[in-house]
Amino acid sequence: MSSVIRRIVGVSTTLLLLAVTVGSAAYVVAGFLGYERYVITGGSMSGTFEKGSVAFEKHVPVADLQVGDVITYLPPPDSGLQTLVTHRITKIETSSTGAPLFTTQGDANPDPDPWAFSLVADTQPVVTTTVPHVGHLFIALADPRNRVIAIGVPAAVIALLALRDLVQAVRPASRAPQTQRPLPPPVGGRWPDRPQTV
Repeated sequence: MSSVIRRIVGVSTTLLLLAVTVGSAAYVVAGFLGYERYVITGGSMSGTFEKGSVAFEKHVPVADLQVGDVITYLPPPDSGLQTLVTHRITKIETSSTGAPLFTTQGDANPDPDPWAFSLVADTQPVVTTTVPHVGHLFIALADPRNRVIAIGVPAAVIALLALRDLVQAVRPASRAPQTQRPLPPPVGGRWPDRPQTV
């Protein structure tokens, strides 16, 4: 039974490590290719991509942004939000300074965002593709308690199984009592003489 449990824990741990490795590699490779990566933590774009998706975004010049592009940006200070927002551009106007003035809206929201903003950088990340569900792992691991469970529990189980095997290896094995086999019957009615030494 313990070997089955050990095998299940080993396979589960291997699959978890493989998933983390593949996800991390994808993150690193995407970074080398110039992509920004964002985990979608809200549902305002539901229907286009869901909460828990990972968005891969490519920088484009702000002057090339168009209505319909989905961008990730930090709303203006007077919006009251301090987290990044990934929404679709619904309107592009010109501010009093001549800079583009953007209005955005989540695809699942009934109304546009109640602010207009300009972008100070020369380029802006635009969503090019999304991968569903992968972001749930990052969302869960953001909680320290979940990190302890995901890493500590498998490690503790493997350590306990290894300790049990070590104790069994050190403890002397109990031997079953051996029964003495009877001697063969005498040859010619008498036991054969033992060889004499001179």
